[in-house]
Amino acid sequence: MEMTGKRIGVLAEDDYEDLELWYPVLRLREAGATVSIVGMPGQEVYYSKHDYPVKVEVTANAVSPQDFDAIVVPGGYAPDRIRRHQAMLDLVKGVFDNGGVVAFICHAGWVPISAGIVKGKRVTSVSSIKDDLLNAGAKWEDHEVVQDGSLISSRGIPDLPAFCRTIIAALG
Repeated sequence: MEMTGKRIGVLAEDDYEDLELWYPVLRLREAGATVSIVGMPGQEVYYSKHDYPVKVEVTANAVSPQDFDAIVVPGGYAPDRIRRHQAMLDLVKGVFDNGGVVAFICHAGWVPISAGIVKGKRVTSVSSIKDDLLNAGAKWEDHEVVQDGSLISSRGIPDLPAFCRTIIAALG
């Protein structure tokens, strides 16, 4: 498979957007990657905006950035919760600093903003957080997917095929 040997962490919190978590998880696993759902200690299951559960496989404080080739941050309202966990932000920043892929979609741009990795980078997102990204020093563009080095971003659910193709290509 095209991604055999690649390790990807997908961050989870309550109120994640169902498709923005599950579509990449399933697509990246299908491509041969080892995908782990990353949460915080004390919570074994998170629920989506539509109450669909995802089970935590590893906690952010129990792994290091070297454990992953990429981090994927799904949208929904989960990113507002994820960015409150320093262990999650440290993981995102560490993977990015090590040259790994950090991919985010929709509202998930809040996480790399809080991790301090968007300044000077070309990105996209759902339009409602455009100002947040601009204020953090990013260069916002309205495209289905934007890749700037190892930072990959997309606007939302309709862009998921391009988002996942770009992640796979970046790791291939």
